Amino acid sequence: MAKAIMVQGTMSNAGKSLLAAGLCRIFKQDGYRVAPFKSQNMALNSFITEEGLEMGRAQVMQAEAAGIAPSVLMNPILLKPTNDTGSQVIVNGEVLGTMNARDYFQYKKNLIPDVMKAYGHLAGENDIIVIEGAGSPAEINLKDNDIVNMGMARMAHSPVLLVGDIDRGGVFAQLIGTVELLEEEERRMVKGLIINKFRGDKSILDPGVEMLEKRSGIPVVGVAPYMDIQVEDEDSLTERFDRKQNVGLIDIAVIRVPRISNFTDFNPLESIPGVSLRYVQHVSELKNPDMIILPGTKNTMEDLLWMRESGIEASILKEASRGKIIMGICGGYQMLGETLSDPHHVEAGGTIKGMGLLPVDTIFAEKKTRTRVYGKFLPVEGELAPLGGAALEGYEIHMGETVLKGNARHCTCIEDRVSGECKEDGAFCKNVLGTYVHGVFDREETARAVLQVLGNKKGIDISNMKEVNFASFKEQQYDILASELRKHLDMKKIYEILEQGI
Repeated sequence: MAKAIMVQGTMSNAGKSLLAAGLCRIFKQDGYRVAPFKSQNMALNSFITEEGLEMGRAQVMQAEAAGIAPSVLMNPILLKPTNDTGSQVIVNGEVLGTMNARDYFQYKKNLIPDVMKAYGHLAGENDIIVIEGAGSPAEINLKDNDIVNMGMARMAHSPVLLVGDIDRGGVFAQLIGTVELLEEEERRMVKGLIINKFRGDKSILDPGVEMLEKRSGIPVVGVAPYMDIQVEDEDSLTERFDRKQNVGLIDIAVIRVPRISNFTDFNPLESIPGVSLRYVQHVSELKNPDMIILPGTKNTMEDLLWMRESGIEASILKEASRGKIIMGICGGYQMLGETLSDPHHVEAGGTIKGMGLLPVDTIFAEKKTRTRVYGKFLPVEGELAPLGGAALEGYEIHMGETVLKGNARHCTCIEDRVSGECKEDGAFCKNVLGTYVHGVFDREETARAVLQVLGNKKGIDISNMKEVNFASFKEQQYDILASELRKHLDMKKIYEILEQGI
């Protein structure tokens, strides 16, 4: 069986996911078979495996760092919030149902066999498992039947590295306070502390590190710097939304709806020099982009109503009437249509009017579509013509079926990798297009075609704007991450912790 090491944090967004990915890459570089694992993940960014199963995006990123294919074994439980008090519960890649927080809290212990079966499979196939916790292990109201922090460490017999975020301030109180709130057995499982996201002269921090070790009785195994590594974010706590940047030669605005999902779709566009990609939440932030994208969402109808009430919908309709390129992905595609109907109460129930930019109707179904696809853009007319023939590859996750009407035409021809079925997808009409395919910009051909559409419209030469081979770009980022962590973590001590276990 594999040896395990677990990364827990003093809070959400302390940097657990990135540090776990960095450890996966380091262990891989050192010749070990390594896999990531997170028993329970709560995020709206998800991924569809080759088998058509759904898992959290963070473990996909960590699997890439480990150099292996993602598997639902790495994330047996995924919670996708549907509102402030409930989530869709996905177990082993399939929808179990929707539960409110209290019901799930009482039910989750029933999922321990699923968690341990998945973990056992991974541990039997690898040398090292890097386990990620969730939130904080010191959430005393959630400790009963814990299956993701100390409860998981106990089940996996895994030593724990506890991470604190110094960038938010109060890192010593974070770490000491968390350790103090743990039970004695749990404290003994914490074998190392890590201060994360440090900026500045580390020598100034040394007295604090010494005090931290003395007060906690646990060694500090690293002070990791703040790193601007371009890998995929786990959820809406991402700092990407608040990033300020100058408007580029090509400016793209993504509408930041309240329940935005799978915003990793846009990472390839962000990586292209000369492209600015901004997440817009208020009308005043929209300004004058070259393209507006409506992203995926976990609650299409409520997010459309939010856009309507906030005035963003009216601004988009105005820009569309002026010929601005408008694109919708998944839930964003559904919003662009004429009607959205929910006869089975998958979301809010009833029927609402769409934005009317595409002559299509969407009806929400009880069964979720989950599959990987590949194909190409069909010939399209007018300003969108450069997209014709561009290769695409990605995945679908949606609960609705969209039917074309009037003069709308499909914009892609794709093959379902799970069923083998070929079908036409999406729709376009003049300057507006929509698709159900997530990851549509990952292929260089599609990213280049989008730039060509926008460059032609602005009358600018985009030949010097080189699209990035996104797979190679991510590999470089994982190597940079591992290199930086090797400089700032005591890997000799971490290997000792790994060997000794608990």
